[in-house]
Amino acid sequence: MNTLVSKVSEARASDVWFDSDMLHVRLLDGREISSPLAWFPRLRDATADQRAKWRLIGRGIGIHWEELDEDISVEFLLKGY
Repeated sequence: MNTLVSKVSEARASDVWFDSDMLHVRLLDGREISSPLAWFPRLRDATADQRAKWRLIGRGIGIHWEELDEDISVEFLLKGY
């Protein structure tokens, strides 16, 4: 179990993109994770231009949307809730 916890806390994002229903994140180790936009009402209700204005925070441990006042951690996405 310590290995899994360690891998989750070390995971870092490298890219972010969207389709009509999902947020997709590529991690530095090559994994790709997806989460429903329904989990994130600010992103769900944002325009494509607003969603595209993201930046990585903490060397990729999180993603920030300044205009939307939204922050999402990679750890949260990996835990799936």
